[in-house]
Amino acid sequence: MARAIVYTEFGSPDVLRLIDIPDPEAGDGEVVVRIEAAGVNPIDAKLRGGKRPSPPIAEPRRVGFDGAGVVTAVGEGVSEFSVGDRVAIRDGSGTYATDLAVPASKLALLPDAVTAAEGAAVGIPAGTAFQSLKSLGVSAGDVLLVHAGSGAVGQAAVQFAVAWGATVIATASPARHDLLRGLGAIPVAYGDGLLERVRQAAPSPVTVALDGIGTDEAIEVSTALVADRERIATIVRGPDAAALGIRAFSGGSPEPLTEQELAWRAEAVPATIALIAAGDFAVEIGAELPLAEAARAHELIEAHEARGKIVLVP
Repeated sequence: MARAIVYTEFGSPDVLRLIDIPDPEAGDGEVVVRIEAAGVNPIDAKLRGGKRPSPPIAEPRRVGFDGAGVVTAVGEGVSEFSVGDRVAIRDGSGTYATDLAVPASKLALLPDAVTAAEGAAVGIPAGTAFQSLKSLGVSAGDVLLVHAGSGAVGQAAVQFAVAWGATVIATASPARHDLLRGLGAIPVAYGDGLLERVRQAAPSPVTVALDGIGTDEAIEVSTALVADRERIATIVRGPDAAALGIRAFSGGSPEPLTEQELAWRAEAVPATIALIAAGDFAVEIGAELPLAEAARAHELIEAHEARGKIVLVP
């Protein structure tokens, strides 16, 4: 039998359990993937803890959206994937598992130059960063402020924006500044005096800002620096973004993503994988834990103790 992480009630990380499940079968338009790595994202923990809206739990609820592995079965109507193909999963349903049936539309081929852990780390972080910057119209000549620049979404945003010709200022703790410099950003420490530090670091006025941390400081500094509120967005403070006069992309926002924004998120995954394979995009992998230690992974992500992407390995 296959195995999967589930929960039957909202709560702390210890509500997560590893159980046996029937081996998945590939339906029409689906493939079965033997999972080699599952990416752990903050949204996983927020849903499990009841901090983001979700339907009442009527049966054991699966966890995880991102993953990577090898195709073991192909359903009717699938021609683009074959048994044995290495693939990355984006926007899956229950990637914290040993095996998973996935719509073929949610997969991207994974070349040998990209590890399973890297493939599992791409979906939500790269998709969110790519779409957010596209929605904000980031391009050459912009000066972009990224709050939480050393997080998974932040690192992706830095690399995309630099590649597109923007100047990037990214906030992080001083211990993470060398990493950000290596990605092409100008790092600044968050905390008291952030506004003046950003002004001093910026070679010209900041034109666009992306908040990945959700603090009042991040919002206040962004609104003080960026003249056009339509070019300020948060991926964390969705519920109160409208009251703040800024944009929100997910992050609990009542406004759904547009079809174009969803398309950008999908486009980001194969594009990022190609960049990784070419050596033009870096993914920082942190703790790699056994599937049975999913609760520990959620503890780390909730305590903000993880440096790099946490990956579960079945």
